[in-house]
Formats: sequence, structure tokens, C-alpha cells
Amino acid sequence: MRILVTGGAGFIGSALIRHIINDTDHEVLNLDKLTYAGVLTSLAPVDQSPRYRFVQGDICDGELIATLLNEFQPDIVAHLAAESHVDRSIDGPGEFIQTNVVGTFTLLNQALGYWQGLPADKQDMFRFHHISTDEVFGSLGEEGYFTEETAYDPRSPYSASKASSDHLVRAWGHTYGLPVLVTNCSNNYGPYHFPEKLIPLIIIRALNGEPLPVYGDGSNVRDWLFVEDHARALRTVFETGEPGQTYNVGGNSERRNIDVVNAICAALDEQLPRKDGISYATQISFVADRPGHDHRYAIDATKIATELGWKPEETFEHGIAKTVAWYLENRDWWGAILAGRYNTGRLGLAKAS
Repeated sequence: MRILVTGGAGFIGSALIRHIINDTDHEVLNLDKLTYAGVLTSLAPVDQSPRYRFVQGDICDGELIATLLNEFQPDIVAHLAAESHVDRSIDGPGEFIQTNVVGTFTLLNQALGYWQGLPADKQDMFRFHHISTDEVFGSLGEEGYFTEETAYDPRSPYSASKASSDHLVRAWGHTYGLPVLVTNCSNNYGPYHFPEKLIPLIIIRALNGEPLPVYGDGSNVRDWLFVEDHARALRTVFETGEPGQTYNVGGNSERRNIDVVNAICAALDEQLPRKDGISYATQISFVADRPGHDHRYAIDATKIATELGWKPEETFEHGIAKTVAWYLENRDWWGAILAGRYNTGRLGLAKAS
């Protein structure tokens, strides 16, 4: 198949493309705007493949989208392009509305026109797969899980923008018959993760001898999903999922934030001990909590397991050890990011503009 991936230079998008090129015979066209979080070096392992092509562009550019659809003739649109950092959305929500809502609307409109012009057999094969987040569901108490039937209750500008895009995708499916798929995933982690997110941020600050910031008392809970497991899940959904359906993708790895940070420190203690022999955990520093910080997310991934046969393969402990090892071995990748455009400083406390 031919797969148009939007946001393919991002963390999850690049993992999906590496998986497709390495483990399938599909062709990929990667459309990415290359904002601050778009890193083409994340695709270095596959960018010489004749089945891979990159175009720099904006999903809000309807004319460009129409041209690419008509030229590339994709069977699948895997839509990952999004602003995705909650703290950044607190400081500046406008970019999130533009990319996540307006961009998704533009992409849907162009995909609909393209799909309507396909012959019947190609229409039957086509899928518009929208990749979203569990944050659209809001916050859980101490018990229970998000399912595909959980009502939406977004609490941040980021999650509200993703909820909006989810609703648009489903509306285009119901109203126009566009064969859509939606997946809502839990927190991803793994290699090539941009340093603003918790796990790479902690690894890098630990190595630099800096304080390791933990919001509030560290009791907030997330379900963690290894990004390569997620890539397999996405492929499973767009290859075998039923149009009109939603599938939750989770890692079965709930952890408190403080436990995640301690696990990273333990892995670093084992793989690269500090010269003074003291644990990296001594660098932990509790800081002011994020405004409106959701307490707990947890995914029930029963549906994708029972209907499509996907389950996560990576345990959290092994995945963290692999992730720490990757960052230790790939300092050039994240070092270039820190040198050029990101300083690991605190975001998300400014008033929205």
C-alpha cells in the first residue's frame, strides 16, 4: 500500500515510518512542517529507502494537500501531525487550535474530495486514520479505565484541540461516508523522543547534573506505551481495523510520575553511575504543579487485543532500560536539538496569550 503520514518527523510519526519501511513492503510519503519538534535525523535509518519520500509542508495548506494526494495516490492517510505538549499549550494555545483543529479540518476536506474521485475498488481500500490521545477523556479517579465509550472531558488547551479534531474526523465519517479510523493512545516513550517530554527530559537533565523537576508531589499517574509497540498498533489498525471504529491503545503500564523518575534514575545508576557514587535520584526536585494537572490516565486496550490481535510486547522496566541506553548512545541526536532550539527549561506556568 501507499501511506501518507502527516507529522512523520515527530516522535510517533518517525517510529511508524521506520516500522513501515523496515517491516513491510508499503511505500511512505512523509509530510511534515518541521516545526521545533520535527527532527529529520529521526528518519536517518530509513531515509535512503526507495519506498520513502519526504515533503516539507503544512497540513493547513489545502492546495498542497490536494496536490500530494493526487500525485501520490495513497491508500492510507495516517494523520499524526499535531502540536502535542500540554505545557506549551498552556503558554500559547493558538498554535494548537490552528494545527490540531484547522489543520485536521483541511486534511479531511481534501481527503474527502480525493476519496470521492477514486474508483470503487480504491474507495473500498482507502482509510483515513486519525491518531489521537487518551487526554481527551479527562482525568480518572483512583480506579477505572478509559474505554472507547468513555465520554470526552478534555481539561487542557492541548486535549481540547485533540478532542475537537477527533469529533471532526468522526463527523466526516458519519456525514460524508469517509472511511475513518480513530486511535487514542496512552503516553508514549522510547528512542527519538523530543527532550521536552518527561522521560527524555529527566534523562538529559540527570546526565547534565541538573535538578530533576517532578510536578506537585509526583502522584499523578500515566499509562506508558513503548513507541515501537504503538507503531505496530497503528499499522494493525489501518491494515485490519473496521472503518468507523475507535481503538484505544495502551501499554498496561500505569506508573506514578515519581516512580517513572526513580526508574530512570535506577537505570542510569546501573548503566552510567555518577562519578561520586551517589544515585541520580538525589537530583530529584519537586516543583509547582502544572495548572489543571489531570490526576490519572489509564487505558483499557481490550478491544484492539480481542478484535485485531494487538498487545504491547515491551514491559515498562525493560523499555525504560532500552530508552536510557539509547539516549546514552545517541548524544549527538539530542545534543544537536539542545544546541539549536531547546533548553529543557520549564514551560506551562505563563498566562495564556
